[in-house]
Amino acid sequence: MEHDEYIRMAAVEDRMWWYQALHAELLAALARAAGAAGGAVLDAGCGTGGFLRRLSTCLPGWRGLGLEVMEPAARLAAGRGGGTICVGSVNQMPVAGGSVDAVVSADVLCHAGVDQQQALGEFRRVLRPGGILVLNLPAFRWLLSAHDRAVHNIRRYSRAETAALLQGAGFTVLRVHYWNSLLFPLMVLQRKVLARGAASSDVRPYPAPLEALLRGATRLERAIARLSIRLPFGGSVLAVARKP
Repeated sequence: MEHDEYIRMAAVEDRMWWYQALHAELLAALARAAGAAGGAVLDAGCGTGGFLRRLSTCLPGWRGLGLEVMEPAARLAAGRGGGTICVGSVNQMPVAGGSVDAVVSADVLCHAGVDQQQALGEFRRVLRPGGILVLNLPAFRWLLSAHDRAVHNIRRYSRAETAALLQGAGFTVLRVHYWNSLLFPLMVLQRKVLARGAASSDVRPYPAPLEALLRGATRLERAIARLSIRLPFGGSVLAVARKP
């Protein structure tokens, strides 16, 4: 992403509804698949370090390692104290094979600078046998928009495509589902109708009442999901897989 985009991310990551919801989904998936007892977890494409900081608070048994290709973002992440941060690409990670118990990667494979097959091979290489991969991806190719152009996303995925991609890379797929479903109609309206001009990211501070409304919708969705109810659409796809 552009340097300014990382600055915006760092400014809002701890309080913006989207990052709070994303991190909650990732943490719940990691805890469910691998347990809270912990181990070493690599955040592959850690951005400015918000997830690692949340991990250290919510699942303190896990030891965080972050990988970020942009050095300014890596410096911001290192200053937040969530774990050890290194600079490098997911296409060729400076991480020893079989050295981590879990890999988490949020909205990285979709990026223009990423070779998704090579990156998945790297995720598999660094995981120990039986290790867990938690992957978040933007959903539905037809939803590519100005936001995607602003953050250099060139791919969006369906649930079936995500499962096939993981199986093709040698992973055992445990779960794949859509989320951010309750807000999906608003997302379509914003991305495809209201913001059809120049590339512009949705990462920005919102008025407090709107933040509260959006945050409440994602919390309601997580409560519904605890009843094993998931809708067949959403703004993101979350997948959990295991290295055999």
